[in-house]
Amino acid sequence: MLHLRPIFTALGLLLCTIAFAMLLPALVDFADGDAEWLVFFASSIATFFIGGLLIVSNQDDEPTQLSVKDGFLLTTACWLVVAAFAAIPFVGVGLSYTDAYFEAMSGLTTTGATVLTKLDQLPRGILLWRAILQGLGGLGIIVTAMIMLPFLRVGGMQLFQMEQSDRSEKILPRALELTTAIAGFYVAMIIACILTYGALGMSAFDAVCHGLTTVATAGFSTHDESFGFFKSAPLEWACIVFMILGALPFVVYIKAWRGNPSAILHDSQVRGLLGFLIGVCLIVTFWLMTAREMHFTEALRLATFNVTSIVTTTGYTSTDYTEWGTFAVGLFFLLMFVGGCAGSTSGGIKIYRLQVTGLLIRSHFVHLMSPNRVVTLVYNGKRLPTDVPFSVVAFLAIYMSTVGLFTVVLAAMGLDLVTALSASAQAVGNVGPGLGDIVGPTGNYSGLPALAKWILSFAMMMGRLELFTVLVLLRIEFWRN
Repeated sequence: MLHLRPIFTALGLLLCTIAFAMLLPALVDFADGDAEWLVFFASSIATFFIGGLLIVSNQDDEPTQLSVKDGFLLTTACWLVVAAFAAIPFVGVGLSYTDAYFEAMSGLTTTGATVLTKLDQLPRGILLWRAILQGLGGLGIIVTAMIMLPFLRVGGMQLFQMEQSDRSEKILPRALELTTAIAGFYVAMIIACILTYGALGMSAFDAVCHGLTTVATAGFSTHDESFGFFKSAPLEWACIVFMILGALPFVVYIKAWRGNPSAILHDSQVRGLLGFLIGVCLIVTFWLMTAREMHFTEALRLATFNVTSIVTTTGYTSTDYTEWGTFAVGLFFLLMFVGGCAGSTSGGIKIYRLQVTGLLIRSHFVHLMSPNRVVTLVYNGKRLPTDVPFSVVAFLAIYMSTVGLFTVVLAAMGLDLVTALSASAQAVGNVGPGLGDIVGPTGNYSGLPALAKWILSFAMMMGRLELFTVLVLLRIEFWRN
């Protein structure tokens, strides 16, 4: 039996939070003398009214214990409903509701794909609203992962369980504890990023917007040229640092804060991500030096920034890397699938699952050579739970199948294969830029058919909720009593 009252109450609280957030861009536009402040103010009133109505009409003095199915429905409804109301200000500034919903979903899921053009000429309020959505979305992703996914044992989320017990009555209080601590680190990192950008020459407004979207590994910029607008090597290197920090598991920050600073570099995910980034960045640097005849320092900066941006699924660009040649195009397409660490704001497959896959392949070959040998899978110094290998393999299979399915659907709408495939891969991985003239680093999603935008909006949400994996691994019928 589903418990709808607490679900509606939670939705109401979220809508009220979004309503208050809308007042910030309203104040900015009001201070700038832009009439668009009325759009945000009216949107705030309407959203707060609906949210308040949900809270008042679903009050219940009886405490309710949410089941897994309740949590599944709640998290799914949160992304759908919040995006629906977050889209209202975009409609008020001239977008169709399809484009507005796409922009809102892209922001909340920290994907970074946009249908807006001429960003440099837009009112500052709408630019700030995009950044706020991504800042809230980054925190929302962590909250979803910490509270919901440990119940579902979705291939790697067990890392968040600081206790060995899998019983929900122990996991949930610990998850709430961890979420509070992680929110503190998340906000602190955003503030540090903003201050760093300001110290290196960004305007206060640009620093705030880019600080929100960098730590969230989200990618919305206030300029059409994205991060390349600033043409500043120090800013790009600072951005690289904060993109990586946002892509690391936030749990290791807590461990370091509690007196174990070595936990960060001793974590297998962290070492795997940093090692992968260093290797790929050096390869691309060598390619740019030989094929494009760039100087080492310029090649290293461009390679490190754009590779880090795609791997961490941030989606910033400092240049059009599709002009680097076919090798770079093929490599960057593969990088869309990687992602950062589990327990971070990054999307994609995640380093953890790729590492476990490597362990499985290695153990398989060992078993082929020594059939009687018992191979124990160990990760991060601990034996992997027996259900994790299956979960990881199932996730990879369903992830790739989902990308393939969306590719076929988009191709059926008349999109060329490169556009359809890269748009699907970036949406499920929450990357942002794809390949081609429409969805590439210099493209714009406004050129897609309306139905394609709705499909990609759904794909973005699936990527964030890992919905396709949940449906397989729950091993229960959703509507069963």
